[in-house]
Amino acid sequence: MERLVKFEVLGQEYSLYTESSDAELREVLDLVRDHVEHHSRSGRTVLPANKVAILTSLVMASKYVRLKNEFEEYRALHERQVSALADQLEGFLAAETE
Repeated sequence: MERLVKFEVLGQEYSLYTESSDAELREVLDLVRDHVEHHSRSGRTVLPANKVAILTSLVMASKYVRLKNEFEEYRALHERQVSALADQLEGFLAAETE
């Protein structure tokens, strides 16, 4: 069930509706906070919060796309393996009935 959740990042409060469990939401917020806070106090440059948020979104989107592609490759590999096993089983069963 969707619910409204309020949270804080870099001293600003945000609200969003989510169906995520408390554990999932806590994990997501911890990742975002860690990344945002790391870049906001890295000492290299001082970026406005909105730019840090955009950079964080880009990094997370990049990780998502990479994981999605890796999963697709994993699924395709396993589909090929299952198909090869099915072919072997069909061949074995056909040989047994002859």
